[in-house]
Amino acid sequence: MHLVTGSISIGPMRFSRNMVALVEGEDVWLVNTVRLDDRGLKALDGLGRVAGVVRVAGFHGSDDPFYKDRYGCPVYAVRGQTYFTGVDPRKGEIYFEADVEVDSSSALPVKGWSLYTLDTRTPEAILRIPAGGGTLISGDSLQNWAAPDRYFNLLAGLGMRVMGFIKPHQIGPAWAKQLKPDPAKIRGILDLDFENVLPAHGEPVLGGAREKYRPAIDAYTRQAGRG
Repeated sequence: MHLVTGSISIGPMRFSRNMVALVEGEDVWLVNTVRLDDRGLKALDGLGRVAGVVRVAGFHGSDDPFYKDRYGCPVYAVRGQTYFTGVDPRKGEIYFEADVEVDSSSALPVKGWSLYTLDTRTPEAILRIPAGGGTLISGDSLQNWAAPDRYFNLLAGLGMRVMGFIKPHQIGPAWAKQLKPDPAKIRGILDLDFENVLPAHGEPVLGGAREKYRPAIDAYTRQAGRG
């Protein structure tokens, strides 16, 4: 597994996001794509043949078409996800389509992989792979920004702290507020067998991840139940 950190800008704020490259034999699979520069692409080519892209986050995916075009590889997306301009799928224009739609019942392209869908209005899922005693690759649902990193500009570092983004081992605050995921589905994350989390936002959580996220999952469940 290889994790690469890059950045994205939304309005005046710039902050970090992660891509995971999973090497399976001679094949490389990309999850939460981030467009690499020429040096990064050369390093990626050195890992093996890019066999496909897997999209788990409903608000990510803008770099999927680049990898599709460069490598001619299939793009797997969660059933119901669309590639839309802007930040609102109800207002944006569709600019790309995935090759394959998958959900929690689908046979994924690599043996041992599974998908846990969160059944939100803008579809979101978590990919589980068996490596490391069980590793989850999340989009916006599980985050781990303990502190702003070097990819944050000043406005993002200040503003996102105020908005509650800068906190370790949490449910993505803006994602949860906008999509209001079913607390039972959030609670179900704890039923997955995992030790590690590789989030799209924040540092990897290596070892003991289920217990580290348990307080945030418990808190969301309580708050959603009161709401």
